[in-house]
Amino acid sequence: MLVYQDLCSGDELLSDSFPYKELFEGVLWEVEGKWVVQGAVDVDIGANPSAEGGEDEGVDDQAVKVVDIVDTFRLQEQPTCDKKQFIAMFKRYIKALTPKLEPEAAEVFKKNVEPAMKFLLSKLSDLQFFVGESMHDDGATVFAYYKDGATDPTFLYFAHGLKEVKC
Repeated sequence: MLVYQDLCSGDELLSDSFPYKELFEGVLWEVEGKWVVQGAVDVDIGANPSAEGGEDEGVDDQAVKVVDIVDTFRLQEQPTCDKKQFIAMFKRYIKALTPKLEPEAAEVFKKNVEPAMKFLLSKLSDLQFFVGESMHDDGATVFAYYKDGATDPTFLYFAHGLKEVKC
């Protein structure tokens, strides 16, 4: 299994069990998330409490709907921001990330990051922002939004900010 860690914070943000599609010459990875139900599992053990003079006590656990990627990698949702704040956050991230990249990867990133930025800015009002579990200041931001008519979120990752680790 492969896990993808944030180069700046070391947080695990994704794994190969979630297939991705490359956008903007590989600058962004698009990953489909899914809403899943966790908790309260109804297990039929074959007993009939009412026939045995007892009461059906039921289960105390409550089922909870979560997004698989958010839950699996313990992503922390962050407040939304306006265009000016978004650009400032992005510049800070580029400044933290670029020195960690190999020269060839840094060139590809710099060359193709502008169209990716424009894409994100065009969706800014629809984006949710997530960071890794450590909530590191210079860590990567993972973006989520709902495509037209979709009931499950789509996540966007800056691929150059991820390090592949074999588990």
